[in-house]
Amino acid sequence: MMLSSYPLWWLALPVLLLPVWWHRQKRQRLKAEPLATARFLPSAAPEQLRVWRWRDRLLLLVRCLMLVTLIAWLAATIFPWRGDTVLLDAGVDKAWAEQQITAAGMSAAQRIELPPNGLQWLRQHERDWRPSARLLIVARGEQIAMPARVPPFSHQVELRTKLPPAAAPTAAASAAPAGPLRGGHHIVLAGAQEQGAAWRSLLAAFARAGDGAERYTLAAEPATATELIIWESPSAPPANWRAPHWWLAAPSPAFPELANASTLNINGLTLKYADSPRGRLWTSDALPPRDADTARALYEAWQQLSPAPAPAYPMPSQTLGGTRSALPAITDAKPAAWLALVLLALFLLERILSHARRS
Repeated sequence: MMLSSYPLWWLALPVLLLPVWWHRQKRQRLKAEPLATARFLPSAAPEQLRVWRWRDRLLLLVRCLMLVTLIAWLAATIFPWRGDTVLLDAGVDKAWAEQQITAAGMSAAQRIELPPNGLQWLRQHERDWRPSARLLIVARGEQIAMPARVPPFSHQVELRTKLPPAAAPTAAASAAPAGPLRGGHHIVLAGAQEQGAAWRSLLAAFARAGDGAERYTLAAEPATATELIIWESPSAPPANWRAPHWWLAAPSPAFPELANASTLNINGLTLKYADSPRGRLWTSDALPPRDADTARALYEAWQQLSPAPAPAYPMPSQTLGGTRSALPAITDAKPAAWLALVLLALFLLERILSHARRS
């Protein structure tokens, strides 16, 4: 599959109408009368009319293919165009950020907003920058986690982060809601009679997953700290029951919101979810899991759906880069090579057909 960083080139496809229009043009004399002699007739310019008629269809096909290949080659070829750039975290202190940008000598550089997973994004799009470009990242420390392995860069990337005080919790950590199945968890198991043992076994397996530090408390009725209600009854729950998340083994008339549920495919599981005044409703044919593989897939999917906490180890200010080979070695730019060969072959074929038509 060809990946293109410049898909706007495909907007040039209407140029294919030019060879079509050209090949269908044919001049035809409007009126011609046979005469024995034209010596005594006044001189007049010949009148001609353009009429639509297909001709040289093979040559037309080759020319259209050549234009399509040229557009594809332009769309697949990487042209570095960015210069000095500052990737700026939108939530960082503005005064501190201006000080860092000035100290780095990047006041005149272009500024773009730092996307999520900034280092990974920069690694994937680094080919957009010219070889001489300088890159500066200015962000809050909690926005960039310390990776186990720093991505290699061809450019020198200067990272300046503002770390929070050690004694104070970060703003992201204090504002982020506690996701389901993290830390100490309060679960309500209600209406589950035949499947009650299966649900308890599932939660026990969840408690042993990871480092074994997870703890689940089962209750019969929800409380303020309840994160999840597991409901397995066709009847409606009490009107005052609320929880951020509900697990339903099957759609129930007691929850009409599931009629318009959205579908999510993750880890080989198909989950349906819908928001309701009681909380977010989840249902799937995999609930409750009937084997260990399904239980493991459900646990991993639920962890991925949980809000990510602030990084435990914010990345300190440092200079990265200079460990990767030159930009032309990026594998994403390889499709342009074979497209160029195809374009050359089509050009030679078009010249041969054009010469054969004239001879």
